[in-house]
Amino acid sequence: KIQISVSVFFQGIFVLGLPFALVRSGYLGLILMVLSAWVCNHTGRILVACLYEEGGSVLKVRVRHSYQDIVEASCRGLWPRWPGLGGFLVNLSQVIELLMTCTLYLVVSTSLLSDSLSRAAPPRLMCSLLSLMFLLPCLLLTDLRSVSTLSLLCSLAHVLISLLVMLYCLSQASSWSWSSLTLPVVPEDFLVSVGVIIFSYTSQIFLPPLEGSMEDRGQFNAMLGWTHGTACIMKTTFSLLAVLTWGAGTSEVITKNLPSDLRPLVNMCLLAKALLSFPLPFYSAAEILQSCLLTGEHTFDAEGPGISRPALLARAALLITSYLLSLLVPRFSLLMGLTGSVTGAAMTLILPCLCHLRLRRGRLTGRERLADVCILSTGVICSVSGVFCSVKRLFKFVFSKLGTTF
Repeated sequence: KIQISVSVFFQGIFVLGLPFALVRSGYLGLILMVLSAWVCNHTGRILVACLYEEGGSVLKVRVRHSYQDIVEASCRGLWPRWPGLGGFLVNLSQVIELLMTCTLYLVVSTSLLSDSLSRAAPPRLMCSLLSLMFLLPCLLLTDLRSVSTLSLLCSLAHVLISLLVMLYCLSQASSWSWSSLTLPVVPEDFLVSVGVIIFSYTSQIFLPPLEGSMEDRGQFNAMLGWTHGTACIMKTTFSLLAVLTWGAGTSEVITKNLPSDLRPLVNMCLLAKALLSFPLPFYSAAEILQSCLLTGEHTFDAEGPGISRPALLARAALLITSYLLSLLVPRFSLLMGLTGSVTGAAMTLILPCLCHLRLRRGRLTGRERLADVCILSTGVICSVSGVFCSVKRLFKFVFSKLGTTF
């Protein structure tokens, strides 16, 4: 059941942006999709390994329970005056990543709604406000049980839709062209695509509690390996078929390339999936914010059922921030690339390797140490260069909308 849940998470709605990233990265993008799956599987394993310490016997003892615990243990003694700095930084990174995920859901919801209502030609701002109205009940969520079943059903429906899109692409095999996939690529396009691909595999913040909830924790590595392998096959096949079918005309959100008779049904299903997926990152970000900012305050109203006023204000601020970001950066691929380059690279590539090298020092083989250093170095380079290119592209886009040059 856990493997299915993680597989569904990996096959999330952000897979819609992978074909566009593949067009921009060419054959190197195909290699990167496979390599990213292996790297993210490796960093997931070493991150969970940092939860354990060797006891007096051969058995390992689970002494940490979250990503925050791992980072705080790694930073212990580095900054004596700020003992909680490591935990604060990882919480900040998690909130930023979850906030960006919420923003991406709003961006893709607005895009799908606008495309579905194209005959009426509503302004994009109206579609964005309509999406926001559907998400207002998230402010009053006390747990995720009310949406988990529907979200799972929509996730499974999304997998079926992905298969439907692949079947359509296979039916167009006679018109396939490999000319859109090239070996030389524009460096900026490639680096933005790296962020998109990394973000599509980001799940490290959920792995410690996920491993802790397993009945047989010894099967975690096998489950993670099968999950990343399945995700790699699905994502690579989906992206490659889409690029072969639509070539250089591949859209940022692949559903825009579908024929007009098939597009409305797919758009509405994916719109429901996006709106029902929003509560998970929103609720997780709200819980982190409330635990950090509302120390000593009650999340729930002590006088009766419901959310306390401070918690409601924190959630409202989070929702409004997400909405404003979606208006400011409506480009799905650029926002996804920026998120992957900032928090995706940090939480998926950089921090797991740093923590593993520090907490397991003296017990690592030369091969393990070399792998960690290589992934760490690559993560830093990809993060810095990806952020630079994504921000540059975002500024170009914003200034072009304002009618000025950058």
